[in-house]
Amino acid sequence: MKPFPSHFHQLTSILNFIISTSSRGVSGRWPCPARQAAWKSAPCRLTRSCSDDGDAPGYFFWRLPLIPSHVARALTTLLPIRQPVFLWGPPGVGKSQIVAQTAAALGLELIDIRAVLLDPVDLRGLPQIDANGRTHWRAPAFLPTSGQGVLFLDELNAAPPLVQAACYQLILDRALGEYRLPDGWTVIAAGNRDQDRAVTHRMPTALANRFVHLEIEPHLEDWIAWAEAAGIASEVTAFLRFRPALLHDFDPTRAVRSFPTPRSWEFVSTMLQGAPDPQVELELLRGAVGDGAALEFSGFLRTWRELPDTDAVLADPDAAPAPVEPAAAYAICEALGRLACPDVMPALTRYAARLPVEFGVLLMRDAVRRDSRTAKTPSFAAWARDNAEVFV
Repeated sequence: MKPFPSHFHQLTSILNFIISTSSRGVSGRWPCPARQAAWKSAPCRLTRSCSDDGDAPGYFFWRLPLIPSHVARALTTLLPIRQPVFLWGPPGVGKSQIVAQTAAALGLELIDIRAVLLDPVDLRGLPQIDANGRTHWRAPAFLPTSGQGVLFLDELNAAPPLVQAACYQLILDRALGEYRLPDGWTVIAAGNRDQDRAVTHRMPTALANRFVHLEIEPHLEDWIAWAEAAGIASEVTAFLRFRPALLHDFDPTRAVRSFPTPRSWEFVSTMLQGAPDPQVELELLRGAVGDGAALEFSGFLRTWRELPDTDAVLADPDAAPAPVEPAAAYAICEALGRLACPDVMPALTRYAARLPVEFGVLLMRDAVRRDSRTAKTPSFAAWARDNAEVFV
């Protein structure tokens, strides 16, 4: 029997919560203070609408944030029809990266404007008097005048309310006074959520109603796929496979300067590639991802650095040490997976057969992801036949 999807248990807990707090079942209102107080303990995926006074809880519904690859698919649908989009997400989740990658994939130019740095008059431009004594407004150079692309208003909800108000006409009417946004351009905005305790201003409802709103949550497999293409250090990807909860461990109630996010793990990768002095390595890690994650990753690095040499494994896969401890097994699979090609598949499949079965599958999946030609080799076909029950 296949396991239930990971969100099934979340949905079950939410439905149980709804039934226990609402006399109307799946949709209803909380008519008493006790039920309003119960809202505070609701599962994190439960979202509510507001009543007319904007204060008391109104109807509630299931809402599931999108993983980055699904956000990219959504943007691929919305960009050609020029539908404005607002991307919400916690700090460091990769909102700007998703927009940039999707624009590049579609062959679109990207203009990235940090709305928080603007004054209201910056969008309108400067007045100029013509020969007839009439005033015309000269649009700022950062606004496009031709071609096709994405006008990305990053950190829009961190901008002062007057700057947000100046965006009303640009977003909905595709104009600012005399300026007209070219037909081939689409407006996308992004920002942190209010609960993230970032610098934000409440978005006016008139502006919010001009967007399709998408919320992003981190996803390990999406990040791994990006990390491999971006050249992120193998140590980092192997560690996050071993400790996936540390890909993004942000709690706005904790007063900390550093915490793990996809962005801060990229910092860690860059630092490792710079070969830091061992005397300061741990402090650098703490400065990027915080104390707890840094200590765990530092311990993992010690295991990583004691692994058998990958060339030795490929040279003699039957005699090379085959770790069974999970941290070491994740590490060796990551290191070997990055070397995958048809020529080394006989050695890889023999070594995979000596690993615990789940790590043998991980190594083969990494090999196929790295180089799809490996799936057509005789050695892979033989391994897949022998492990057909677990390799899906």
